[in-house]
Amino acid sequence: MDQPRHSAQRKTVAPMFTPTHLDELAINIRKRSTECLDNLPRGEVFDWVDKVSIELTTQMLAVLFDFPWEDRRKLTRWSDVATTLPGAGGLVATEDERQAELMECAGYFARLWKERSSQPPKSDLLSMMAHSDATRNMDPKNFLGNLILLIVGGNDTTRNTLSGSIYALSKHPEQYRKLRENPALIDSFVPEVIRWQTP
Repeated sequence: MDQPRHSAQRKTVAPMFTPTHLDELAINIRKRSTECLDNLPRGEVFDWVDKVSIELTTQMLAVLFDFPWEDRRKLTRWSDVATTLPGAGGLVATEDERQAELMECAGYFARLWKERSSQPPKSDLLSMMAHSDATRNMDPKNFLGNLILLIVGGNDTTRNTLSGSIYALSKHPEQYRKLRENPALIDSFVPEVIRWQTP
């Protein structure tokens, strides 16, 4: 998308990512992270990617969109489908299957959009977009494109960083030991692991 529409649409969701709002979200993120980690199985093998990386990412996407909690795993599914190449044994076998799932995504969000646009504005991304002059009248393709961009951006970055950080620490136990001995290093660890494994 070209200027000036791009800037106007970007400004619509920018309040979600201001330092003040992110500080508020951090409280929710810490709470959900603690609950997720506290509920992990003890003394048995489990799938970190599914139980932590995907679950926490999905929870936060659901919060950002005020998405129905019981359907939150659809968000990561749609993100994966949007970025996959169809093929035998893959996530989807054909491009038709892929398009059908993306149309399910569009339909689901269109229903939510209709609800939000008829309600007073709230602080979730969908409500912000439904009430903004720059985004309220988007055509269906642009609407789906914006949604997929936000979903994929949130899913891939967070999920891969959570998974990559555990992988990095398992491959470099001396770094894990340093973090445990000096938790103040976590502030530099996070950007370092993002650079190292590039979500």
